[in-house]
Amino acid sequence: MKSDTQLQLDVIAELRWDTSVNPAGIGVEVKDGIVTLAGHVGSYAEKWSAERAVQRVAGVRALAVEMDVKLSGLNVRSDADVAHAAQNVLQWLTALPPDSVKVMVEGGWITLSGEVDWDYQRLAAVEAVCNLMGVTGVSEQIAIKPLVSPGAVKLEIEATLKRRVKSEGQSISVDVVGDRVTLSGNVHSWAEREIAKHSAWGTPGVRFVVDDLTVSL
Repeated sequence: MKSDTQLQLDVIAELRWDTSVNPAGIGVEVKDGIVTLAGHVGSYAEKWSAERAVQRVAGVRALAVEMDVKLSGLNVRSDADVAHAAQNVLQWLTALPPDSVKVMVEGGWITLSGEVDWDYQRLAAVEAVCNLMGVTGVSEQIAIKPLVSPGAVKLEIEATLKRRVKSEGQSISVDVVGDRVTLSGNVHSWAEREIAKHSAWGTPGVRFVVDDLTVSL
């Protein structure tokens, strides 16, 4: 198990390694395996990349984000311009059915809503707008259409977890009520936690995933 000091050094090294992140304005604190990022970044895309960089580091149990996005120069755009750019980029996504995702912008913060058939479509929509100029944040409220029975969803998720997550010492419980999946139990790392959540979200019919997993290092 890594000490908090070692984990802090690893997170800082990962931020420096990621060319899409300028670590100069980001502070890193670690306590009991929980990483806190603070400071200012120049775009939402950079903030998004920094969060994912931390999640790649082994030993991270949880992440708290206290970073602000401070736009300057050409990055500052009106809400109308941001909304227009978001709608355009979503229309170009072949993964999305036409007009399935709606866009609202306030203070540079994009809110996506609507309904799609698959989780990968939801993720594609979020990733498409994250890198747009003038964006200060993204809220995702896209629903996924239910397609199959809860019993079939549970069996599919359990089979996927058996293939993807290390079984030794790992105990993940899957509870399905309607279109809502609750994951509970223990995993070895943040990465396995993300794999488990991705496995649930990638199953047809899942519209909500509740993450009650504990990372046991």
